[in-house]
Amino acid sequence: MPVHLQREIENLKKDILTLGAMAEMSVREATLAIENRDEVLARSVIEKDIKVDQMEVEIEEACLKILALHQPVAIDLRFIIAVLKINNDLERVGDLAVNIAERAAFLAVQPPVDIRFDFVGMANKAQTMVKKSLDALVNLSVQLAHDVCVCDDEVDALNREMYLIVQDAIARSPEHTEALLHLLSASRHLERIADHATNIAEDVIYMIDGEIVRHRAEEYKPHVRN
Repeated sequence: MPVHLQREIENLKKDILTLGAMAEMSVREATLAIENRDEVLARSVIEKDIKVDQMEVEIEEACLKILALHQPVAIDLRFIIAVLKINNDLERVGDLAVNIAERAAFLAVQPPVDIRFDFVGMANKAQTMVKKSLDALVNLSVQLAHDVCVCDDEVDALNREMYLIVQDAIARSPEHTEALLHLLSASRHLERIADHATNIAEDVIYMIDGEIVRHRAEEYKPHVRN
């Protein structure tokens, strides 16, 4: 690999990891804003999204520049294409964090709703999936990517659990319906964040093995740890 191309790819790896860290932080803070009824923190997440958007544009421009100037082939080309797709997924994670923060800002000024659901725990799972999917990209690890795909089932199960909890809570306390629906929406956004992490993992698998797995979720089952 030419030295200049190698340097550009290393910079690209650093940038995509930086964007990933920014997106993870947005998810973490938005979820804490819900847990702590912290409107100020929620507004901060919303305001900082512009930095995520700017970073996404910079990474896309860097990818296009590398394609135009170096005309990479083989694994280098697949890496650049993967980063272009992953870049979009991370920007969407940032948008979903903003959606959660908007729910948090609304809930912070409403009467408290007594609902027993571990938003922070669910958010931690989704954040771990995002981080692990990026580690799979940087380390070219198919195993890490498959692990991420397996974890998606856990977050899906939590979202279904949240739906049942909210359904029961609305039946018991219909006066809190609007607030409860905002909480359900936040859970759904966390589930979508996990989906984007899975998208990233699937792109890594394709980049390394040339295998399209997004429509073959049943193949993840053998990787489940007992």
